[in-house]
Amino acid sequence: MGLNRIDLLIIAAYLAGITLFGLRFRKRQRTMRDYFLADRNIPWWAISLSIVAAETSTLTIISIPGLAYDSNFTFLQVVMGYVIGRVIISFVLLPQYFRGELYTAYQLIERRFGPELRTVTAGLFLLTRAAAEGVRVYAVSIVVSIALGTGEIASIAIITLLTLIYTFEGGLAAVIWTDVVQTFIYVGGTLVGLVTILHLVPGGWGAVQAIAGGLHKFQVFDASFSAHWPFLNFATPYTLWAGIIGGAFLTTASHGTDQLIVQRLLAARNQRHSVLALLSSGVAVFFQFGLFLFVGVMLFAYYQVPSSAFGRADRIYPTFIVSRMPHGIAGLLIAAVLAAAMSNLSAALNSLSSSSIMDFYLRFRSGFRPEVSEAGRLRMARLATVAWALLLFGLAVLALHRVGRVVEVGLQIASVAYGALLGVFLLGVLTKRANQRGAMVGMICGLAIELYLWRWSQVAFTWWVAIGTCVTFAVGYAASLLWRVESKA
Repeated sequence: MGLNRIDLLIIAAYLAGITLFGLRFRKRQRTMRDYFLADRNIPWWAISLSIVAAETSTLTIISIPGLAYDSNFTFLQVVMGYVIGRVIISFVLLPQYFRGELYTAYQLIERRFGPELRTVTAGLFLLTRAAAEGVRVYAVSIVVSIALGTGEIASIAIITLLTLIYTFEGGLAAVIWTDVVQTFIYVGGTLVGLVTILHLVPGGWGAVQAIAGGLHKFQVFDASFSAHWPFLNFATPYTLWAGIIGGAFLTTASHGTDQLIVQRLLAARNQRHSVLALLSSGVAVFFQFGLFLFVGVMLFAYYQVPSSAFGRADRIYPTFIVSRMPHGIAGLLIAAVLAAAMSNLSAALNSLSSSSIMDFYLRFRSGFRPEVSEAGRLRMARLATVAWALLLFGLAVLALHRVGRVVEVGLQIASVAYGALLGVFLLGVLTKRANQRGAMVGMICGLAIELYLWRWSQVAFTWWVAIGTCVTFAVGYAASLLWRVESKA
């Protein structure tokens, strides 16, 4: 059926509207605190929705339905771990972040260990976040090229440019408030899509239950064990144990040590509001993932063909929107997918820029030149935002035709570094004997084991962060004790 003028008008209106809305915040950006922390004057509920939007990319909207199409609801076990991880952050890490005026997560590392380790942790964040975000930006091209026929590279360029405009001008305030609008758009659009798919399935809900139920598509829990020691099934990504344990470690790392989310938590008015924002976002994320999984099951009941018929599972939902959805609704759903893409990209640009300026530029510049003015800092922050937009565009182009199911690839790239980062943060906040040298050795070992798990093992990616964290913490603590003994000798 394809899109018609009404659909294209809706998409164009969304793109123009959200860009102009973000530009409204330009005049409020006078200092680095304004640009990177929104002057710590954002209500907790807006930060909560922004956290949800920041961790929801095009990957989530197109790949999670594809995951359910091929399998079932067992991914929800990982989301349960996401909620547990948020509780851990609220008690362990957030109290540390609100002791003093911090702009990035890695300033906490310097305060506890020293500047060298801050440089390493911030650098690792920049590398892995850029790589993972390149895959996420690439995912945008799957939807836009199917919907508009603009070609994948042109699709990436359009979304990157429009997102850059309001992120460049409005800073974190523009990012958060556009996230709020975009969350309502993509969740509302997905609900409309779910109802529409249900009406299009012959036989309605009864047919969906019969088809999906017979193939166990609604299965949520998989408590299976391995027949071999240590009895946990490390090769299967979505078991109860991988979900609860692995998901909790993954979220503790992604929301507690990654500047993408920590920046939002630091923008809250106080620690209590930050906790409220984080915990409420967990409830919203659980609902959201359940919604996307339902879409995938509905699509399976409608098509009842292997995902290979579409080339890849990630193409099923956007293909359905363009070819089967009524006009108007199709345009709304494409706009909803673009909303998720732009909210995630704007979050990445602002967090990468903040870490680049605060963790590197201002620290190293001060050793060679006089103190830079506030206007000069703000100018450099905006230039860093442009530089990261160009780099992410290049990485997204490189990702074309080189990745599989994009949601898992994005999680895998992020997971490779998260264990080492979380292990160092826990060494800092849970121990008093750990020192910078020991933590550095632990981080190197943790990163090495995660690289091994990624490239040369059969261990599922849901376990990587948990294993990497434990290795980093244990080796880092032991190495710190050894260095302490040597220094006394």
